[in-house]
Order: sequence, then C-alpha cells, then structure tokens
Amino acid sequence: MVTHTEVVSTFPGTKIASHCDGLPVEVSLIAQLGHGSGNQLYAGALQRQRAHKDFIDQLDEPSTRLAAADFARGDNSALFSFAVGAQGHPFHRHAGHRLFTAVSGSGGAQLRFSTASQEQIEKDPRSFVSALRYIDIPPDCLFTVRFGGGTWHQFATRNDRARHPVFFALSCHTNELGGELPEAVRDSVLSGEAGIATLTELLPDAVTDLLRREPIRHAEIPTTSLSLDAAPGTLADQLHRVTRCFAGLFRGAVGALQDFQGFVSKGSCQLVVEELPQPPQGSLLQEQLPERHDHQDTFRLTVRGQGYSRLSSRQLLAEVLEGFLVARPAGVSWLMRLRNVVVRPLKLRTSPLGCPASSLLSQQQGFLFAGRYPVLGARTDGDDMRSQVVLGADDRHLVFRSCVGVQVVSDSRVDFTLGTRVRYSNLFGHLYMSLIDRVHRGYVAPAMLRNAVASASQASIAPDRSVEGLAI
Repeated sequence: MVTHTEVVSTFPGTKIASHCDGLPVEVSLIAQLGHGSGNQLYAGALQRQRAHKDFIDQLDEPSTRLAAADFARGDNSALFSFAVGAQGHPFHRHAGHRLFTAVSGSGGAQLRFSTASQEQIEKDPRSFVSALRYIDIPPDCLFTVRFGGGTWHQFATRNDRARHPVFFALSCHTNELGGELPEAVRDSVLSGEAGIATLTELLPDAVTDLLRREPIRHAEIPTTSLSLDAAPGTLADQLHRVTRCFAGLFRGAVGALQDFQGFVSKGSCQLVVEELPQPPQGSLLQEQLPERHDHQDTFRLTVRGQGYSRLSSRQLLAEVLEGFLVARPAGVSWLMRLRNVVVRPLKLRTSPLGCPASSLLSQQQGFLFAGRYPVLGARTDGDDMRSQVVLGADDRHLVFRSCVGVQVVSDSRVDFTLGTRVRYSNLFGHLYMSLIDRVHRGYVAPAMLRNAVASASQASIAPDRSVEGLAI
C-alpha cells in the first residue's frame, strides 16, 4: 500500500467525500491525552452512564440521554453519551446527521464509513463495500466526528485481540426529527421515549447476506491514519502504541474497581465585593469620629435575584451580624491568631474575630440590636428598607468605628455595606495601620462581608427562621 504522510501545524483531520452527493464525513484530532487515560476515562464514564435514569444498553452501544429536546419551545436538539466497547458494534445508520466528540481507548479506534445510498445498495449491494473508507484514530486521543444522515458507520478496535474499549463519546443530535423518519419512530421521538437505538437502522438483508458470503477484507479498504504523537507507521508510533497499551490495561483495570462519585454544589449567585470611594449617603459612618479620622474605607456587596420581598432590612441585618460570628473566613481567623500573639505583650486588645466586627464579641451591657448583638448605635428607616448599626472599640493605639448596613433596594436587589473609620492615638497606631492597610482592604474586610452575606442569604431562604423574636 502506498502511503503519503503530511505534517500539519493545526488539528490533524480528514474528510471523506460522499458517494451519493450527500454530506461528507469529517474527522479531526483535538488533543493527545496521557498514557492509559482513554481506558481510565471509559471505565469511569461507563459506570456513571449505567447509573443514569435514562440509561439504555442496546445494539452494543450503551447510551443515555443527558439533555432532551423541548419540541414545545422549538428546540429539537438533544445530547447523548454513548460508549463502544472492545467488541465494537454492527454497521448501522441514522436518518439525521450526527456530530460527536469522543476519547479513544488505549488501543486506538477505527472508524468505518460507507456513504452508499439506499438506491445504490438496492441496485447493487456491493456498492456498500465499494464506498467503504476507514479512519484510524490513535490511542488516548480526543477527537471529533461529523457525518450526514444516512451514512453507514461502524466503530471498532484497530486489531482483532480487542483488549481495549473503542471510545466514549458525547453526541449532539441537532435535530431529533431530522431525516425521513418512519411514523412510529417520529411518534416515539415526539413523546420523549426515543433513544439512540430507536433512531438506528441496521444493514439491509441484501448487504448482510453479501458480507456473510464475502467478508470484508479490512486490509484492502482505503484507510487514512491520523496521529499526534508521531507519524503513523514509524518506529516511534509503534513504541507509543505499546506503552499506551500497557498503561491502558492497568489504568482501565484500576478504574473499573473504583466507586466513582460526582458532586453538585448549588450557589445562589457570585458575591462580588467592591470598594467605594466614600460611605453611601446617609451612612452612620459619616457621623463617627467627626473631629478627626485618619483612615476610612467602605465596601459594598450587591445581591440580586434572591427574592427578599418578605424580609425587612432589620431582619436581614440581624442575619448579617450573625454571619460575622458563625461564618468567619479561615484566613482571617488565622491572621487574627497571629496578630493576637504579636500584640499581646503590648497589652493591646485581642479578639478571634476580625477587627471590623470584633466588638460583636464584647460583653458590654449597652444597646443590643435584635436583643442580642452589642452595638454602639443603630438606625432603621421608617419603611424598614434600610438598617444600620455601628460597631467599634477604643484601644491604646487607635480608635475604630465600623458601620454595617443593609438597604433593600427592590424585591430582587439588596445592598450590604461594611465601612470602617480609624483615628490614631499615637505613632504606633499610625505604624500599625500602615502595616495592615493593604491586607485589610484587599482581603480581611471583603472576605468578612462576603461570608457574612452568604450566611445571611442562606438563612433568609430557610423557612421558619427567627432571630430573637424577629419572625423571618
């Protein structure tokens, strides 16, 4: 067989022209994966596929529907996963065109296509064999395939020993109603009961009888070999295949013994904290340390789409204050432990809670917000759309005041703010703030506000939640 190898700088690919003026077959290699990773991925993905509620094992092509069409809303597309094991599967075709992405097993894969039309086959069954073309895919490789409706295809291993799976794939059906579907099949698709096997047509009897009498001589079929590791057929290519073969046998066996799990973690939204140049208008922070302040910052976090219409700003503020206590950022707690060790010999005030909210742990018997949280001052607007509290303490080196605010802007938007003012009591206070200013602005205050609001958001969603007599 005469071969010609072309070196390309992009994705190696090939195209098989149709024998009946239909759409061509298009195949591209995307990436070469680690040795044995194809078998490992196959083992894990197959286990998860089998556990899916829509799993179907038919025609040597176990599959599951991951996303169904929604014909009522005009969406005819669907997404399937499917696997082809070491024994391959029979020649078949679909009425609609197909587009899938797959990872080959550690022995590689052979994609076999015949673009002979129904009319050509009915006229001469040998036209099926005449139109056959093969494409060899290397082991452990990510690749894509696209072909038109009515294209006969079979996916198999590249040798007869069949020690490795062929591939695991994700197939996008852009139109579940595409092509000339029999009425019964169309009804099954519209009812949502159709799977890949439902949309599959096997070889006609005339071709099956022909192949039984005259088996395909695979070595005589025109074949295109694609590769990423090394040029096909070279010594380097053979060495790569041998090492991937043994790695795949090991990793595939280990993968089959594993208990694969998945996790789903749902979050309401991304909490983005922004620093404001000045406190918001009407902020209680503007009334703090009026004679002089040497440091000032304000951070705002806006939450949208949560549905706060049943919650007052006062209730939300109580939850935020609770969040400062129960949802402390681990990094801030570590920094506070370090700070406490350093300043304890200087007889400065210590606290396990970050300074902007540390006074929430004080034992003062003054004003308690929501009957629980010690604050220096509080204000709630008449319509209960905005609530604020003032926190703070006087230390030997500085005086700080913090303002925590909640403003319900609408049923779907709430602004949370945390601002701090500091007045130095001596030179050490000035040096202290100079050392911690960047960490305070860049991490401590934003992290504390983010965690407290996240905690408050979760609490506000929970039913029958109450805070010291405040029904939520």
